[in-house]
Amino acid sequence: MKRFALTTLFSLWLVCGAAHGQSAAPQPPLAELMHQLATASLGDSPALVAQLDEKGGDAMLPLFQAMRDGSLYSVDTTHDLVIEQDQGNQSLFVDALTGKPVQDVTSDDVSAVPVNNLLRGQLSLLISKIQIHSPNPKVRQEAVFSLLADLNPTLIQTLEEARIHEKSSGVKDAMDLALAMNTAVHSAKPVERVNAIEKLAGSQRGEVRNLLNRLKADPSQPQVQAAAVEALKKIKFKSDLYGMVDTLFFGLSLGSVLLLAAIGLAITFGVMGVINMAHGEMMMLGAYTTYVVQLAMPNHIDESLWVAIPAAFVVAGATGVLIERCVIRFLHGRPLETLLATFGISLGLQQAVRTVFSPLNRQVQAPSWMSGSVEINPDLSITLNRLCILAFALIVFFLLQLVLKKTSLGLNVRAVSQNRNMAKSMGIKTDRVDAMTFGLGSGIAGIAGVALSQLTNVGPNLGQSYIIDSFMVVVFGGVGNLLGTLVAAFTLGVANKFLEPVTGAVLASILVLVFIILFIQKRPKGLFPQKGRAAE
Repeated sequence: MKRFALTTLFSLWLVCGAAHGQSAAPQPPLAELMHQLATASLGDSPALVAQLDEKGGDAMLPLFQAMRDGSLYSVDTTHDLVIEQDQGNQSLFVDALTGKPVQDVTSDDVSAVPVNNLLRGQLSLLISKIQIHSPNPKVRQEAVFSLLADLNPTLIQTLEEARIHEKSSGVKDAMDLALAMNTAVHSAKPVERVNAIEKLAGSQRGEVRNLLNRLKADPSQPQVQAAAVEALKKIKFKSDLYGMVDTLFFGLSLGSVLLLAAIGLAITFGVMGVINMAHGEMMMLGAYTTYVVQLAMPNHIDESLWVAIPAAFVVAGATGVLIERCVIRFLHGRPLETLLATFGISLGLQQAVRTVFSPLNRQVQAPSWMSGSVEINPDLSITLNRLCILAFALIVFFLLQLVLKKTSLGLNVRAVSQNRNMAKSMGIKTDRVDAMTFGLGSGIAGIAGVALSQLTNVGPNLGQSYIIDSFMVVVFGGVGNLLGTLVAAFTLGVANKFLEPVTGAVLASILVLVFIILFIQKRPKGLFPQKGRAAE
């Protein structure tokens, strides 16, 4: 019996010694781990990635990002890990650890390091964990937000330690959100969980909603469940409110496009009484001018738009003056002939563009300062191109008002629009005013084409999509009244966007048209009718 006990103790000593020897065995060096990763199978890669994170720390960020994005490669002969960097027509490979270019390595000499969705998830977590210590506050904040869906005790400890030294208020709020989510789930005290849920009610993030929905479905603690239900109600109310703001913004954006398209028509229609069916083609010319300017300035896309705006005004304005001098001046007082003549001109301009540029749509590249969006919260983001066009439309409107009220041309235009015969008897050259007015209206339509080129493809039929809407805006606002055009454009744009989710795009346009018809039956002169002699 004594001998058996001694044998057993000796065996246990051997087992413990072996286990101690295994645990105390040093880990492979970093270079060896990277070589192993280069040849590892998908089943072995997660363990190697974890060891690389433990041994390499923050220095592993480029390697992890490249592996997640599929740009991490292994050199076939040496099994060194390299990262592919796009250099235009050719690829440049750099060392995964040092970032230095690797000479004499081409795409034929490397093999991609395999990665699957499970590995990508692990890499994303490790990347976010490293980025929490980034010097850039925005990177730190995004890193915290990316961790919300997969919080664990290790990450919570990392966040608590980083929270102590954090100086950015935005990053602190993100960390507090993560810590509140952890408290709402894992705290042993119901009061703490309820307080944490009340804090979560101020967030619109999807991870918070998912968490609250899980707590709502758990009846084990009624107090916590009730708090989750109340928090979800508050979040939904804010979500609906932000959704309305988003719809309003898109309505104002559409209204700004309608304003740019209709404001030039309001001038020519109000002063000359001409129904210009070629107005849409002036917008088309402005859009194609933008396209040509970008072709001429391929390396200066950000600056090309500032060149395209005056160029489009000149091209469309000169075309408008030419049309007025060659056709419109001979058709005064004959609205039906004017309509038919301008309709024929519009067809001719469309065919000319098809001949020069082909019938295919052309894409105009947006400048970098108009690309992307401003995210206010997960439920509300404002696209920069639409925001810029909204501001641009208002600037054009106020500049036009300034021209009409503070210049001699504006004075003459107003005189002719009020009483053409009296203005002529006072020595105003009405023919010249007509030509300048038609050119001004056409030039503004060309500027509208520049704006449209940033929202849609440029094609021969670009203007046809807006000519009917432009006439509706002018008639609804009051013929020749610029303030009426402004109000009508934004009213119709907002109404369209609020109706679309309920009725669909086509039915929304029909309902707006029916409303305008009924409104004109009640007020034939529009929202802001002309007064005095102009009303005659």
